[in-house]
Amino acid sequence: MKQIIILAIAMTISLGSEAQTLDGRAIVQMVKERADGDTRSSDMELTLVKKNGSTRQRKLTSWAMDEGKDTKKIMFFTYPGDVKGTGFLTWDYDNPQKDDDKWLYLPAMKKTRRISGSSSKTDYFMGTDFTYDDMGSRNVDEDTHTLLREEVRDGQKCWVVESRPIDKREIYSRKVMWIRQDCHTTIYVEYYDKLDKLHRVFSVGDIKQVQGFWTVMRMEMKNVQTGHSTIIEMKNPQYNVGGVDKNMFTVSKLEKGL
Repeated sequence: MKQIIILAIAMTISLGSEAQTLDGRAIVQMVKERADGDTRSSDMELTLVKKNGSTRQRKLTSWAMDEGKDTKKIMFFTYPGDVKGTGFLTWDYDNPQKDDDKWLYLPAMKKTRRISGSSSKTDYFMGTDFTYDDMGSRNVDEDTHTLLREEVRDGQKCWVVESRPIDKREIYSRKVMWIRQDCHTTIYVEYYDKLDKLHRVFSVGDIKQVQGFWTVMRMEMKNVQTGHSTIIEMKNPQYNVGGVDKNMFTVSKLEKGL
C-alpha cells in the first residue's frame, strides 16, 4: 500500500511538472508538428458570401510537399471559367527571418505575378477573406505566444493562446486561438486589427481522421467589419501521395497548368 501511495504521489508530481512546462509556444509548436504526411493533395470548394447573403463558387485542386522543415504548395482553379487555370505557388520557409516565396499566375494575361513579402501579409487571396500569408504556414517564432487559459469550446477541451506577430507588417496586431487538446488542431481564431478591434474570425466546422491524419474538412473566415466571409470545404484529401515531387512546385509548372 505504501508503494502504491508513493507511486501515485510521484505520478502527480510528474504530471504537474509537465503541465508547468507547457507554455504558449510549446502548444503552437505541437500544432505545427501535427503529422500530415510528406505529401498531400485535395480538391477544395470555396464559397464567397457577401453581406447580403449572395454567393459565388470557386473550385481548386492542390498539392503540397515537405522538404525538410520547408513546405511547397501549388494549386489551380478549375471552376468557374473566368478563373479556370489561375495558379498559386508557395514556398514556405521554416526560417522566420526569410520571407516566403509566392507566385500567382493569371492565364487571361499570361502573366505571373510575384507576391512581395509586404503584400502577402495585407492583400487578400483571389477575393477571399484569407490573406496570401493565410494560405501558407508560419514559423512558430514569427510570433510571441502566451497561454491565456484552458476552456471548453464546442464540447472539446481547448488551450486558449494569444499570439502577437513580431513583423509589424502583419494585417493584425494579435490573434487569439482555441486549440483542441486531443488532436492539436486550431478550431477558432479571433484576429484583431491595429486598433485592437475584432477584424476577422476563423472557425472550423468539421474535423475527422483521414488515413490516420486529423483533417479539417470545413473552415470559414469571416470579416466581421465588412460582413463578407469565405467558406472552404475539403474534398477527397489524400496523404503520402505517390508521384508528387519537387518538379511539380516550379514557376514553369505554374505557368503550364494542370
